[in-house]
Amino acid sequence: MEPTKASADDGLTVRAADDDDPRRRAKITAEIMRQTGIDEPMIERLVRTFYGRVRLDPMLGPVFAERVTDWNDHMARLCAFWSSVALLSGRYHGQPMQKHVRLPVDGAHFDRWLDLFEATAWEICPPAAAELFVDRARRIADSLEMGIATTHGRLHKPRHVTRADRL
Repeated sequence: MEPTKASADDGLTVRAADDDDPRRRAKITAEIMRQTGIDEPMIERLVRTFYGRVRLDPMLGPVFAERVTDWNDHMARLCAFWSSVALLSGRYHGQPMQKHVRLPVDGAHFDRWLDLFEATAWEICPPAAAELFVDRARRIADSLEMGIATTHGRLHKPRHVTRADRL
């Protein structure tokens, strides 16, 4: 398979997601870490700080409070997810769309989630890392928002990858 860009402008090249060669994955992860400074402790700091804020947020907190009963388990899963998203580590093996599709959320929830996430990423991470995290978060927000809307018979186009602020 030919390499493809991870993102339009981040300069990170990766193979298709079905590439299971652990040596190749480790090499890609090491290169991302070298270029951005992202490592597992940074991911954990970002995830824990961000979701600590989410839990206190008047709009987002109740959505999580009604569904998450074991925050330690949830944090471990979120750290694995973000490791897979940011470092292409392959640690996460879930299906996020299935977990989110029935949530009582709309565009305002995704906007608030992104506002908190972006502020946290820029506060905690060096610029190259924050840029990568924010880019991925915007793509995730668009994907989930469009998936949820489609499930409810609505069509949405991506809104977040085109946000001009901060990036």
